[in-house]
Amino acid sequence: MQRTGNEARHAPATGERVLIVEDDPAARVGLEQLLRSWGYDATAADDGEQGLAMVPRVQPSIVLTDLIMPKLDGLGLLRALRASGSDAIVVLMTAQGTVDSAVSAMKDGAVDYLTKPLAMERLQAVLATAATRVQAGREVQALRRQLRDRGRFGSLIGTSAAMRQIYTVVEQAAPTRATVLITGASGTGKELVAQTIHQLSPRASGPFVAINCAAIPDALLESEIFGHERGSFTGALDRHLGCFEQADHGTLFLDEIAEMSPPMQVKLLRVLQEQRFRRIGGRAELSVDVRVIAATNRDLGEVVRTGAMREDLFYRLNVFTLALPPLLARREDIPLLVYAFIDDFNDRHGKAVRDVSSDAMQRLLQHDWPGNVRELRNVVERATILATGGTIERRHLPDTLQVGVPGAGPASDQETAWVDPRGRETRLVAGMTVDEAERRLIVLTLAHTGDNKTRAAEILGISLKTLHNKLNRMQLRPTSGGAVPTSTPQA
Repeated sequence: MQRTGNEARHAPATGERVLIVEDDPAARVGLEQLLRSWGYDATAADDGEQGLAMVPRVQPSIVLTDLIMPKLDGLGLLRALRASGSDAIVVLMTAQGTVDSAVSAMKDGAVDYLTKPLAMERLQAVLATAATRVQAGREVQALRRQLRDRGRFGSLIGTSAAMRQIYTVVEQAAPTRATVLITGASGTGKELVAQTIHQLSPRASGPFVAINCAAIPDALLESEIFGHERGSFTGALDRHLGCFEQADHGTLFLDEIAEMSPPMQVKLLRVLQEQRFRRIGGRAELSVDVRVIAATNRDLGEVVRTGAMREDLFYRLNVFTLALPPLLARREDIPLLVYAFIDDFNDRHGKAVRDVSSDAMQRLLQHDWPGNVRELRNVVERATILATGGTIERRHLPDTLQVGVPGAGPASDQETAWVDPRGRETRLVAGMTVDEAERRLIVLTLAHTGDNKTRAAEILGISLKTLHNKLNRMQLRPTSGGAVPTSTPQA
């Protein structure tokens, strides 16, 4: 067994069961002793046939097998394991001349191969990665049981068909290094999905760093992402580590990626391609190992067509795509979400709410939830705080959920109407221009929030800066008596 110049440090004890299948007695004994010293529960077999016979008793999570052996070779063992239903991770050992066979075997389910003589650092790294995959697999199984029993998948809640599709893609994407692009309206849970992907990945023990690209002025965004050296610009009193350095060996979540300026997009693309960058004012290039997950509430195809986003960056990010459904498309998940939020807010606010009245739940189910899960969460928090007994009643819900005026509903399939807290109706009608529909939706949302622009921007799924720009462009101003602009015609 080959030792590198720098002796490999022992990995922390994992307790994972490893079955070593090696026909060379000296190599077999040496590997068994070495893996035990690294904390693995190692057992050895003389050849493929003996190894296969030992699997039901040993139940290994990792099988480290030679490729060329008498009776049953490593490839035959791999296929037999898969045919028997074993989900053990298989790592092959092979001489240099049979590397092509090992690579071919990976198509049959082997996860990696090692060339002989084995380098200790390489062996240790491959086993550590395999152990991490085993642990992530156990986490997925635990999440599946949690989903079956409680309707939860990690931080995500819901059993609807739409959410089950999301869980499937999360499971597929999580173990990889691929970038993930999450789309969906504001409040649908994009950051929660990113966190779940991180938790199920081999990077789970590393940092998860999130940054909202729309919330930081362009002049500061480069410093926040790449960092800066002391004295690199006015006010740079100390060295600042950017998000890429903070997320090294972990995951970086870039929210509202479509709001990033074109010059920043060029710099981001280079880092994604090369995993190297410079701090502002720095001379040395720094290397990082970061997985990027990006998110947006905009139609990126349209953003690319209009030139607001570079096409090459779009394709670089768009390896795995997750389109999160609005809450309106998964109404059946609302009761699960409501009771999960109640549990959270009981703990946070020292309450003892245990139930929701049928009338209140009906109101929650009927609401269109333009702010999606975030809006529902805010409504449930308010109701939990207001509830004086153990039940949330209809009177604990905000005014927007109280309105049920007969005849105030849609006049036709082409018309949608809402009534604001002051009893004034806002309608969106088929044939209305996009500008007018947007104008009326902003008016409605400002009325709903009592002219709280920060809250309105969250519900509308845009940044506060974007909302102010739209208000200025549309010349919308609140009246002295309320949130609804007088310049907006009422339908």
